[in-house]
This record gives sequence, structure tokens and C-alpha cells, in this order.
Amino acid sequence: MKKVILILVYLCLSTIGYAQKEFNQWSIETSAGFNKAMSPLAPPYLTPTLNIGTIDVGARYMINEKFGLRGLLELGNFSSIKNLNPSFQTNYLHFGVMGVANLGQILNFQSFTNRIGLLGSLGIGVIGMKYVTTPLPFTKPEYSQTIKSGFTGMYKITEKLALTGRIDINFNGRQTYTFDGSRYNASEPTNFPEPPYVHATGIWWTGTLGLNFYLGSKEQHADWYIKPDPYLTKDELASQISSIKDMLKDSDGDGIPDYLDKEPNTPIDARVGTDGVTLDSDGDGLADHLDKCPFLPGPAATSGCPVEEIINKEDYLKKAIQDKYVNVYFSFDSSKPLAFSISSIQYVSNFLKRNPGIKLEVKGYADELGPENYNLKLSEKRAQAVHDLLIKSGIDAARLTFKGYGEDTSVDKNSENARQMARRTSFEIK
Repeated sequence: MKKVILILVYLCLSTIGYAQKEFNQWSIETSAGFNKAMSPLAPPYLTPTLNIGTIDVGARYMINEKFGLRGLLELGNFSSIKNLNPSFQTNYLHFGVMGVANLGQILNFQSFTNRIGLLGSLGIGVIGMKYVTTPLPFTKPEYSQTIKSGFTGMYKITEKLALTGRIDINFNGRQTYTFDGSRYNASEPTNFPEPPYVHATGIWWTGTLGLNFYLGSKEQHADWYIKPDPYLTKDELASQISSIKDMLKDSDGDGIPDYLDKEPNTPIDARVGTDGVTLDSDGDGLADHLDKCPFLPGPAATSGCPVEEIINKEDYLKKAIQDKYVNVYFSFDSSKPLAFSISSIQYVSNFLKRNPGIKLEVKGYADELGPENYNLKLSEKRAQAVHDLLIKSGIDAARLTFKGYGEDTSVDKNSENARQMARRTSFEIK
């Protein structure tokens, strides 16, 4: 037992050198409350269900946000139900070392609350019990190994203080006497010169209320720490935009800021590249917005289509839209299209203007971060934003519908680049 405890303490101390710097890792814990000795008890002894008789103090070290170690020292006493059976008193002192799992972090409680947490613990220890009122002829305290497991609910009051409620179940190994101290915890004869050496167990539980005091200079403890989102929040984005406001002016409205735009006076319906230059996808000298066959080279006399066979532009563009080559992308938790995606909206608007008989649905999607219901509403907002921009560009609202389809589960949610591809709207021709 001593070797096991020393190994656990060594592991705890050895991890300090590798501690993360983003959050505090140490806390001091203290609580008091109820206990109950379940078995063994010799007839006619009984213990009350809620016996006020335990107090503890401990220290906890979190290796990371999800796992840590706890040392706990608790003392108390077991006693009988008053006026119902003979009285007894057994005092105990218990020391335990436990592994701790932050179930609140593991189960993602932060998705719906930032004040309620839950810890699970499992470990070993040593308990010393002194039978104050025993009729048996011995005076020395008894020591047993223990296995302790339980759950701790937490409510964060401040970043340095949390209210706790803990329930633990304890198993004593090789307990020689019943909790009341009146009999041996075994079937062997009781007239030995020394108490019999037995392997019988004892079971008791505790329920306490207490406080966690978080130590350290960081803003948060590991219990409540959430890794920063790699994407800017709305407020952070607004702050940065205000600081570079002049740089982000877009004089020709092509979605490319003036400081990056190599062609700052492109026509309103022109498709442009990331440098703001009008695109000529087939390299035939005719800009895409003037080219009826933008991906097949042809002379200006045939509006950019091959002389041998003039491709039906409507069919080609319909296929490009239906096959989701034309998409509008968004930032994290935003329903405002990214600047470089505006050209896709202009592209679709231009297509609809040239084909007045076609109707179209705008389909919104979101990545898998966050609650599912929230993402469904966000996807609908994105679809509506693109729908509204198409109407502003001159498309009749009767030709357009929009719908949010929620999370796009076809991409790898653990990949930042894949999640960016999921935050989009696509189009379906009706």
C-alpha cells in the first residue's frame, strides 16, 4: 500500500514540470457533512441515514483540463440511532489518493453552462478506526486499506471559489471488527489471544457540502478552462475591422479591398480573382462577364464561344451551379458572406438575369461546432443573407427560396480547413 501511494505522489509531482500555462492547476478543498456505516453492524446496532459526523480537507492538482490527482484527509465518527438501539461511537481518520476526471469538460457542459461542473474520482487509501465504546478487550486503533469512489458537483461562484457537493462510497478491506466495535467481522472463534486476521470488508458512505479554493495567478482554473476558439468572435472581428477600416475600402464593390485590388474599377457584374483582376477563365481575351462561353475559348464575334459549336450557356452554367462549383462562404458563427465570396453571388445573379425563366433555392449549411439547434438557425440565416443579396442585385423575389439545412456532417469536423468548407451556402436550380 505504501509503495502504491508513493508512486501516485511521484506521478503527481513529476507532471508539475510539464504543466500547461493557460490555466491554474492547484486547488484546496474542504467540506463537511454526513456519513453512514452500512455494514458490517452487529445486531441490534443501527446507524442513522444522515449522521452529521464527517469533515475533510484536501488538495487537488489537475494535469490538464480533464484529468488530475487528489489527496484527501477526512475525519469523523460513526454512532447509533438515538433511543432506538444501544449507543456506540467509533472515530475514524482516513487518508486517500485518487485519480480525478473532470466529467463536466469531458461531457462538454460548457456548451450549455459555464458555472456547473462535475468531477468523478476513484482511488485508494488507509483508514484508522478507534472503537470508543467497544466491549471487546483491545485498545489499539484498527487500520484498513480502502477503495474510494464518488462524484463531486460544483457551482462556480467566482474564478477563485466554487461551491461543492460530494457523495463518496468507501470499501474497507480486511476490517477486523464491526463498525459498532462489539463483534469480530468474521466467523472464527473469538477467544483468540489476538484478534483474528480476516479478509472481510466494510462499506460506508459520505455526503458533504464544501468549498473549492482555486490557487494560481491565471484567470481560470482547469475545472472551467475552455481553449480559445481559433476563430475571432464577433466583437474581436469588429474591433479589428475598425482599426483597419481605411484599408478595407472596396471602391468597385468586387469583394477585394482596395489595398489588394490590382484593378480597382472593375464593372459591377464582373467575376474577379483574389487580386481583383477581371477573370478570363478560357484565356480568349474576353472577360468572363462578357463571355457566353467563359470556359471555352472563342472569338469576340461569337461572344467568346467556339466557332464550330456554340455551347448553350444556360446548360453549362446550370451544371456548374447544380454541381456546387459555385458557393458562398462565411466566417465562424457569422451570417455575413466573406468578401471573396461576393463574386459567387454576382455570378449567380448574372446567370439568373440572363435566364429569366429559372428559379433557384439558396441552401445554407454550418459546421459541427456548437449545439445542433443553434447551427440549424445559423444555416438558415446564411441562406437568407444570400437570398436577400440576390434580391438587392435585381432578382425577383418570386424566383428565389431559401432554407437552412443545419450541420454539414460530410466533412471532417476535426479539420479547421474542412470546417471552413462546411460554413457555406450552395444553390439548387428548381
